[in-house]
Amino acid sequence: MQRFRIILLVLLVSPLTGCLFHRHGYNGPVLNTLSLKEATRDQLIEAINSEAAKIHTIDATVDIAASVGGQKKGTVTDYTDIKGYLLVREPDMLRMIGLFPFVRNTAFDMVSEGGRFKLSIPSKNKFYVGSNEVVHPSANPLENLRPQVIFSALLLHSVDPNDAVLEVGIEEVQQPNSKRIVEQPDYELIVISRDPQGPFLARKIIFSRTDLQPHRQLIYDRFGNPVTDARYDAFQTYDGVSFPSQVEINRPQEEYTITLKMVKVQINAPLAPDRFVLNQPPGSQLIQMSPPPAASNTIGGPQVKP
Repeated sequence: MQRFRIILLVLLVSPLTGCLFHRHGYNGPVLNTLSLKEATRDQLIEAINSEAAKIHTIDATVDIAASVGGQKKGTVTDYTDIKGYLLVREPDMLRMIGLFPFVRNTAFDMVSEGGRFKLSIPSKNKFYVGSNEVVHPSANPLENLRPQVIFSALLLHSVDPNDAVLEVGIEEVQQPNSKRIVEQPDYELIVISRDPQGPFLARKIIFSRTDLQPHRQLIYDRFGNPVTDARYDAFQTYDGVSFPSQVEINRPQEEYTITLKMVKVQINAPLAPDRFVLNQPPGSQLIQMSPPPAASNTIGGPQVKP
């Protein structure tokens, strides 16, 4: 009787099994693990710190491209590329000059001066002065551009080993031959900073596993919101230093993107301090973008790790 019941159960269930599952091909992203390089957290930190220590100044001729807009605006406006010059001097000095196409007159001249910035726009006869932090955001996204934004994104600053952890992530990449989008493991170095309120996420540096180069850096505000998304492409060796020949700086909250393409680069060429001096042109209108910082805020204030 027991044997009869088992046979009956098999006969009853077997016609239903074809309805319980269905096999089909996998059409999702393919995980690419071929020819991937490996590194430890300490090795990646050493690579960042070693290259950061080599760069003291940058003197570059660049092509500058800009676009404004996105989901909030519903449209994207691409501006004509212009030629420009970029000067950087550690620890916090940057100057960028843009030239109008053809006539080569100055379109803008912008300099970072400690915690302050100056911006001259000769065509409007205006001279802007304000804090490197945007206090009152403008409806025009490009008016929210600050030299400190470019300085922070352009250079991969050193990492304190006590403030970094490593995560293995996944990114989507395009295969060069087939153009197929595949998933590929990457290394993500998560950098923590601290202030009187405690630790917070400051940066995330993403390394490609094909060459172990840092090809992306996300910079966050105190509340964990991404404020800058910088991408680095086509690394070249300039004066013995590996440096990207293209840097794309995206500001998702203000919805603008600045792309710098290096035309000519000199690393560690002498740059005198007076090359970072920008005086107000005679007769131009002075516009205070934010009030000057109080003395109590500039001396002895809390220091935040870069």
